[in-house]
Amino acid sequence: MTDHTARLDHVVLWVRDPLAAADFYEKAVGLEAVRLAEFAAGEVPFPSVRVSDETILDLMPLSFAARMTMLPGSADSAGHPVNHVCLSLPRDGFDALRSRLEESSVPMSDLAHDSFGARGKATRSFYFRDPDGNVFEARHYD
Repeated sequence: MTDHTARLDHVVLWVRDPLAAADFYEKAVGLEAVRLAEFAAGEVPFPSVRVSDETILDLMPLSFAARMTMLPGSADSAGHPVNHVCLSLPRDGFDALRSRLEESSVPMSDLAHDSFGARGKATRSFYFRDPDGNVFEARHYD
């Protein structure tokens, strides 16, 4: 795969309860929380979870929608449906995620095979929702 200079830095997810969302992403998905203590102490406006060294998911409180004034209509993005966010994992991480979600009784789709993505056809993939209804796909290519 050719190395490109553009990278996905972060995705902002609207959540009702950032602490509960961070707990879900840590325990069920296996992502490390970032700035959680600072958020709980009221020092930062939202926590995040780390997807990779280069990418995080920001867990933005839905109550902050009115503060989104960077562009006209930005506040309207609260609750705006995004089809899904896809996490690409190594095979063992994929299996571990599926097991953690199962243990947490998180509903999941059936496994799909050979679905197309950024790196070609994925060996296996499946979908699940977080507690706020955001849809995620998990996949592995090896």
